[in-house]
Amino acid sequence: MKFFVDTADIKDIRELNDLGLLDGVTTNPSLILKSGGKIADVTKQICDIVQGPVSAEVVATEYKDMMAEAEVLAKIAPNVCIKVPLTLDGLKACKTIRTQMNRMVNVTLCFSANQALLAAKAGASFISPFVGRIDDTGSDGMELIQEIRQIYDNYDYQTEILTASVRTVNHVKQAALIGADVITAPPATLKALVNHPLTDKGLAAFLADWAKTGQKIG
Repeated sequence: MKFFVDTADIKDIRELNDLGLLDGVTTNPSLILKSGGKIADVTKQICDIVQGPVSAEVVATEYKDMMAEAEVLAKIAPNVCIKVPLTLDGLKACKTIRTQMNRMVNVTLCFSANQALLAAKAGASFISPFVGRIDDTGSDGMELIQEIRQIYDNYDYQTEILTASVRTVNHVKQAALIGADVITAPPATLKALVNHPLTDKGLAAFLADWAKTGQKIG
């Protein structure tokens, strides 16, 4: 499973990349706003840190305008993945970006298996189902990941399932058990994966016993 971080915070991205845990980055207009920077500048900084895909989202809603924005975003860096919404215009843009620009495309705001099927038909590199937002409605977001996995396996679609709107470490575990290709999560969630009380307890016991030996290594 690939780990993407869902942020535009340069400090957090650099920290996770230095840990060796990062395969890519996803951003959106809300995260760019939170960063306080201009989209081109922030995206370029991220692309200079991370070698993997960096999703940068168009904000236009019509095909022609999406394509114009995609051209601008694509010039930022070779590893920019153009992010488009799951609308008819977005799907049309996805197909054109993939076939004519030969760029990665992340189709976002997916909330149904039918939408994911359309994205795969359009040649999306990644499909981003928002599991946390589905959970917010009282449904189970992970059921959607299971449905998409089955459909893509049925027809050997190469579109990668990018589990998005990840809220908890349990979301990460469930996505991995189902076989999602990627998860994107906030920095705090990714770092929380390492936590377990028995690890802390065991380490404390080892250190206490080591101190009693009076020894040093090196």
